[in-house]
Amino acid sequence: MTDISPHLIVAPIILPLIAAALVTMIEQRPLRVAISIFTMAALLLISVTLLMSVASPLSADTIVYRVGNWAAPFGIVLVLDHLSAMMVALTSILALATLIFSLARWDRAGPRFHALFLLLLMGLNGAFLTGDLFNLFVFFEVMLAASYGLVLHGSGTARVKAGLHYIAINLGASILFLIGVSVIYGITGTLNMADLSERIQNVSQEQRVLFDAGFAVLGIAFLIKAGVWPLGFWLPPTYSATSAPAAAMFTIMTKVGVYATLRLMSLVFGIDDNTVMGIASPLLLIGGSLTILMSMAGMLAARTFSRIAGFSILTSSGTVLAVVGIGGERALSGALYYMISSTFAVAAFFLLIELMNRARGTTSEALGAPMFDDEYRDPYDDGPPTDEVGRITPVTVALIHGGFVFCALLLTGLPPLSGFIGKFAIMSGLADYAHLSGWVLIALLIVSSFAAIIAFLRIGVETIWGSAETIVPQVKSVEFAAIAGLLAMCVITTTHGAAVLDYTDRTVAALQRPGDYVSNVLLPNPPPLPTLEIPPQEVAP
Repeated sequence: MTDISPHLIVAPIILPLIAAALVTMIEQRPLRVAISIFTMAALLLISVTLLMSVASPLSADTIVYRVGNWAAPFGIVLVLDHLSAMMVALTSILALATLIFSLARWDRAGPRFHALFLLLLMGLNGAFLTGDLFNLFVFFEVMLAASYGLVLHGSGTARVKAGLHYIAINLGASILFLIGVSVIYGITGTLNMADLSERIQNVSQEQRVLFDAGFAVLGIAFLIKAGVWPLGFWLPPTYSATSAPAAAMFTIMTKVGVYATLRLMSLVFGIDDNTVMGIASPLLLIGGSLTILMSMAGMLAARTFSRIAGFSILTSSGTVLAVVGIGGERALSGALYYMISSTFAVAAFFLLIELMNRARGTTSEALGAPMFDDEYRDPYDDGPPTDEVGRITPVTVALIHGGFVFCALLLTGLPPLSGFIGKFAIMSGLADYAHLSGWVLIALLIVSSFAAIIAFLRIGVETIWGSAETIVPQVKSVEFAAIAGLLAMCVITTTHGAAVLDYTDRTVAALQRPGDYVSNVLLPNPPPLPTLEIPPQEVAP
């Protein structure tokens, strides 16, 4: 029989692709929902299995899947290690919760929501698992093409305006990505990241200048996606205008830029005893620090929930990139832990914002039109109308406000939740760094937490407790379940903080050994994939 375990690595890419094709051809909404939910559940199970396969102390740190059994660098490879497995699992959990929330109403705002959502998931998983730059570009484009549709999903002129800005900026980033990849290929003759790590050592000094220029252009494309200042000015207004499920799912998209930067820096520039990247990167340190600083100012100036959530995403990305710029194993481990916690918390906050807007009597802060216009109704949807009665109970408002307080504690980094643990782990690692830049970043993290506290307190008092009248909104059980699931992940990350930090420690340790990644990908004689054994058939006389 065939051992399917080696083939699970490709499942996070193949499953959403097949499901997206199926839901595109199906007209009945219940069937589309069933296919999407089944796909999400299967992906969650597979991602947890992949995570456990590399988390086990007895397993290999790097597992390589060679498509068509063609050896690298000529064949396409998918690479699973601690970092990619963590990102795929994070994406699967976030996607399942977001999809469940959207079933209350948002998946009926357009006929192609499920297909776009699944293609977005395919692009994300592919970007985390691919082992070469060309396919990273391909998955980037799949992810961005799906996100364009999700940004415009729904109604309202503000959403269309923000969506067009988002499309223009990301098309520019894609052009920079392609230029950078082309220059790198022209110099080294390869796009496989492991092979690139070896060939860069043989690049002449004259060509090295051109290679560094190509890598810098590629880095700009990554930093645009990560939202680093001043390249991230588009993110808060775009995420504020888009639908709640799309904004929640987009919280992981900024981490694709962070992931790609960390992956390439660790492979291309090598490792020494002092820093994670092998060289201190003042540009990443300065860019990340300025992102934290400008996000702090944006939070203090924000007057809407969604703007605060958008700046919280930038704070998370800036923190991780600033720590990458400084280096240090313990600090980066804490930064990865903080990234996990903040992704869950911001996604839950985006979903909660829609419920809080209903309690204030508005469907959206940015949209001047009703949530669903007739032109956006799914022509194949024969289900109940979008304004069907949900759960209306006196405890609804209490749960919404309680969720707001919980998200505020997480995003401001107050004890005892995971946001505090992550920031404390970062500051503990930076203190060991014993350098002025480390202490400056510690001070910046502390000040940013105080700024976030002020921003959440002000908007909470003005819009929740200071409101003269609060409407009891219609909330469906699936909406509460999705938010509760994401917040529960934050609680699990808190109560099992030691285990999560142990995993991030091993993730950073694996990044410090790029030779293991390279040797596993570039095996001269890769082991054959399992084949199906067919018993001999007896020929009838």
